[in-house]
Amino acid sequence: EGSFTGTGQKLTASVGIRDCLNAVKPFYERVMEKWRHDPAPTFKKRGVGLGAMWYGIGNTGLQNPSTAQIEMDPEGSVTLYTGCADIGQGSTTVLSQIAGEMLGLSPGAIRAVVADTKYTTDAGATSASRQTYISGNAVKDAAGKLVEILLTEASNLLKRPKESLILDSGLIRDKNDPEKTVPVTDIVRRAHEKGLSLKCQGSFDPVTEPLDPETGQGVPYATYAFACHLAQVTVDVLTGEVEVNRIVAAHDVGKAINPAGVIGQIYGGVAMGIGFGLMERYVPGRTVSLNDYDIPTCKDMPDIVPIVVESAEPTGPYGAKGVGEPALIPTAPAVLNAISDALGERIYTLPANPERVLEAAVAAGVFPGSHGVKQPA
Repeated sequence: EGSFTGTGQKLTASVGIRDCLNAVKPFYERVMEKWRHDPAPTFKKRGVGLGAMWYGIGNTGLQNPSTAQIEMDPEGSVTLYTGCADIGQGSTTVLSQIAGEMLGLSPGAIRAVVADTKYTTDAGATSASRQTYISGNAVKDAAGKLVEILLTEASNLLKRPKESLILDSGLIRDKNDPEKTVPVTDIVRRAHEKGLSLKCQGSFDPVTEPLDPETGQGVPYATYAFACHLAQVTVDVLTGEVEVNRIVAAHDVGKAINPAGVIGQIYGGVAMGIGFGLMERYVPGRTVSLNDYDIPTCKDMPDIVPIVVESAEPTGPYGAKGVGEPALIPTAPAVLNAISDALGERIYTLPANPERVLEAAVAAGVFPGSHGVKQPA
């Protein structure tokens, strides 16, 4: 914290890169102490590599808004309306958790209407790892407005200061006087009888500053995610095949609203990173289907050790940022650095397929029969 980016932006909070490095450090030390130097099988070499990254959450210096609506019906049932498209990253669960936390309800009590243009307002694209941070804040804003209405009505009924009232499991109660409680449904009925609307809209647009076209200076993102990955690989110098043995992945997510979801994102990102680093190659005119495009299978997946680092973002919903793309980015650099460590020669062109690995092995003099290389017994 306190350092400046290349665009002149000062990082003032939620800078978890040091914590990510420290989280990976004991794994690195243990691996370098023993595994890296243990005898490898014949014609195979072991390597260890690190990859670190930082990633801006949201659009780059552009308006980046999201909106959401929350409605409570006369029976007290809650519906969340969000245009946030859940494409498997678990955003619907996270947004329901945020709404539930605000309203004192379990996420399962929140009915979600998702990405239905008849009912939902614009939440922006599901891209740039932005939905937890930006749509999460929009949901929190909408829920906060609904809470304000409910607590105002409860304060009038209970004759208690609004600041001392909380929502808890279908009740509104005074945190200083347990005897002072009222069911939320009673307050909802009172509100409907008064003609009050219990459908509230929230919005959020992170504060950014466009990059100056002349100087490149500006504030392109309101917050950044940070990560560090450690890769252990075994390289077959006869075939050029690379086995990724383990990935240790430490990610600063601000606050893990759904830890299981964060870990799932890390697993998925690592899988994509392995494909990007070792297999995936598009050749125009030749790559016409997945039959011509190699991607990892379950047999290619290493042991993955996910580490969730929390460095709360003051502007995020409950301190959260994002982890979608960040889980992918450090994997290939870590794997490529590990291959370089194993061979003593760096590969600069991706993917590091067997042909390129063999070229590097020959250049490094570790391919069997290369000049000056002793054949394994």
